[in-house]
Amino acid sequence: MEAISPITSPSSSISSSDLAGPLEILPPVDFCCAYGSSLLPINSSNKMVDYILGVSDPLRWHSENLERNRDHYASWMAHLGPRVITGVADRIGVGVHFNPYVKWEDKMIKYGVVRMHDLVQDLLYWERFYLSGRLQKPVKILVDNLDIKDVNMVNLRYAISAALLLLPPEFTEVDLYAKICSLSYMGDVRMLFAEDRSKVKKIVQGTFKSFQAMYKPILNEYTEKEMLEFSIFINSREEAAKFTRKFISRRVMGSSARQAVSGFLAAGGVNAVRYVAGKISKAWKSRT
Repeated sequence: MEAISPITSPSSSISSSDLAGPLEILPPVDFCCAYGSSLLPINSSNKMVDYILGVSDPLRWHSENLERNRDHYASWMAHLGPRVITGVADRIGVGVHFNPYVKWEDKMIKYGVVRMHDLVQDLLYWERFYLSGRLQKPVKILVDNLDIKDVNMVNLRYAISAALLLLPPEFTEVDLYAKICSLSYMGDVRMLFAEDRSKVKKIVQGTFKSFQAMYKPILNEYTEKEMLEFSIFINSREEAAKFTRKFISRRVMGSSARQAVSGFLAAGGVNAVRYVAGKISKAWKSRT
């Protein structure tokens, strides 16, 4: 790879202890990470903070959370109870139930709850390419009782391999991280109308050093083993790239469509419209 242009990537102004604060009011979790644009240094502290929560039994977890924080849920979901909440997530969505626009102290948060088994399956096998795509980008892990960080190394290796197939023969380190970052948006239905077209660029520029911390050890290992030159020995590289692009796009398209419907139902009418309107506003600004 060519030398890269220097890019500064200051740390997020939100500390790990501050990020972990909302966990105090929620039932215990086995895994928690914070993610999203609120962690980018260019963003202000009033951005909504996003979380992924991994739990062993979503039905039991939502039952307890409804007792503690019933107001976190859309009124109709809270009324129908934990079985409907988990049923919508599993049968309509991709196994993740999101509660958006939750007020916590002076912040607004959104958290998604997933079964630990489903999280691991997606990281290891890209079954949905939903949470695996999220964890290919920098996140702040706050709870990791089952060593998901180690499991995610398999996911990161997959991401590098896919990106290398899709990149031209010569590329920079920035190009590599941008391609990795873009994998989870390939085929995403939201990119048609409700996502910022410059999102990938902003993520890579804002968290470049975090990308390096995630991927440099793997890249160094591949360089030592001369694995980055694999394209010379693969005659059907173009076919492999075509298959990879098709596979990822189909997974992302299916998962993003299902999660969009599930998310709309879970959020309730007002919050769903509010969320979509915000996304469309960002997308419109990126196109003008």
